[in-house]
Amino acid sequence: MSFRVVRQSKFRHVFGNPHKQGFDGLRVTRNAWDSNFCSVNPKFLAVALEAQGGGQFAVLNLDGPSRVELNTPKVVGHTAPVLDIQFCPYNDQLIASAAEDCTVKVWQIPEAGIEKNLADPVCTLVGHQRRVGIVEWHPTAEHVLISAGFDYLIIAWDVSTASILKQVDCHTDTIYSLAFNWNGSLLATTSKDKNIRVIDLAGGKVVSQGAGHEGTKASRITWTGETNMLFTTGFSKQSERQIAVWNPNDLAKPLKLEMVDTSSGVLFCAYDNDTQVMYVNGKGDGNIRYFEIDTEAPYIHFLSEYKTQVPQRGIAFMPKRGVNVAECEIMRAYKLTPKGSVDIISFIVPRKSTMFQEDIFPPTKKDEPVITAQEWLAGAAGAPKKVSMKEGYVPPTREEIPVIASAVPKEDQPPEGEKALLKAWHTHKDEIKQLKAQINTLEIKLRGLQG
Repeated sequence: MSFRVVRQSKFRHVFGNPHKQGFDGLRVTRNAWDSNFCSVNPKFLAVALEAQGGGQFAVLNLDGPSRVELNTPKVVGHTAPVLDIQFCPYNDQLIASAAEDCTVKVWQIPEAGIEKNLADPVCTLVGHQRRVGIVEWHPTAEHVLISAGFDYLIIAWDVSTASILKQVDCHTDTIYSLAFNWNGSLLATTSKDKNIRVIDLAGGKVVSQGAGHEGTKASRITWTGETNMLFTTGFSKQSERQIAVWNPNDLAKPLKLEMVDTSSGVLFCAYDNDTQVMYVNGKGDGNIRYFEIDTEAPYIHFLSEYKTQVPQRGIAFMPKRGVNVAECEIMRAYKLTPKGSVDIISFIVPRKSTMFQEDIFPPTKKDEPVITAQEWLAGAAGAPKKVSMKEGYVPPTREEIPVIASAVPKEDQPPEGEKALLKAWHTHKDEIKQLKAQINTLEIKLRGLQG
C-alpha cells in the first residue's frame, strides 16, 4: 500500500475570489497581436480600445463608476491601433503606449484622472521603422523605457530627454516578449525564430542564446525575480501548450519542461517575487493557473486554478503595493472579457487570524528607482529597495514622485495649496519649466563629474 506525500506549502490553498463589481461598457480592442492590452496600478486601470481611424485607450479611476459611458474621456494621441500599454512603476500617473503608427508615447495622467480627451503626450519617441508591439519600463533605472518593434529592433529610451540610449538589432524575426531580471542588468526575449536570448542591453550584446519551444505560435518569457531563473510558455511541434524553467546561463535545454494542455490560446505569465508564485493565463481561456516556483527539482509545483466560463482577452496584475494586506490578498487580477467588461479577482490565502501575516507578506519592492539612466548606460546595476507591508502601502508624496522635466503636458495641473498660489503659478509657469529643465541638465553633469 502506497501513500501520496503532499508537498507542504503555505500557498497550497490559495483561492480566487471574484469581486461583485468590476467595470463594463468598454469596447476592448480586437487586435490580433498577442498582448494583454491593459495595465493597472493602485490608482488607475488602462485598457486599449477599439477605435476607428486611430488608436486610443481608456484610463479609469479604480474608485470611479463601474459603468464606462461611450463619451468617457480617453487618451487619443495615436494615429493607429494601440498594441501595448504600461504604467510606470515609480509614478502612478505616468503611462507609456506603443502603437501601429511606429511610435511610443508617454502620457502624464492628471492626479484626479482624465476629465477630457488627452491628446498631448509628455513626449513622442520616434525611432522604429515598423509598428511597435512592446513597451516595458526598466525595473531600477529612472526614466528608462524599452520598446520592441516589428523591425526586430529593441530600443532603450531616456524619456526625460526623449532620446535613444541604446539600440540592439540581434533579432532576425518578430520579438514576442521581453523581461528584465531582478536588478535590470539583463533582458530576456522570445522571438518568432524560436530562440531565447539573454541580452546585456546597456552593453549591446547577447550573453546567452538557445532554442526555446519548438511550436510555431507565440511564446512568452519572464524572470523569476531574486531566484534568477527564466520561466517560459510556448507550444510543442504538436501544438501542445507548454511551460518551462531555464537556467539563464545555460540555455542548451530547460531545467524543467511540462505540457499544460492542447488548447490554442497563447499562455501569458506573471510572477510574484514575494511569494514565488507564477500566475499563468491563456488568451481565450476562462481559467488562471498558479504554480509555486522552486530553485530545486522539480522546479514547478502546481498549486490550483481559478475557473470561470468567461474567456479572457487580457489580464493585468496589480503591483504588490496595491493588494489588501488585511484580507490576506497576495495578488489581484483585472481580467478583460470579449463582452467589454473587466472582472476583478483577488487571490487570497485563507487565514483565521486577523494579525499581520509576515510569512506571506515579506518586505516588497519599493516604488522608486535606484540608479539614473546615465548610470545604467555606463553599466551600473542596483537591486530594488524593499519596504515592509506591515503598515500597509503608503503612496509617495507629490515631491517624491519622479518628474519628467524636459517635457510637460500643455495643460499643467497647478500645485495644490491655497488659492493665492494659483495666480503666481500661471504667471511664472514657463519660467518654472525652464528652471526644471536646467536643473535636470546640471544634475546629470554633476553625476558625470562625481563618477
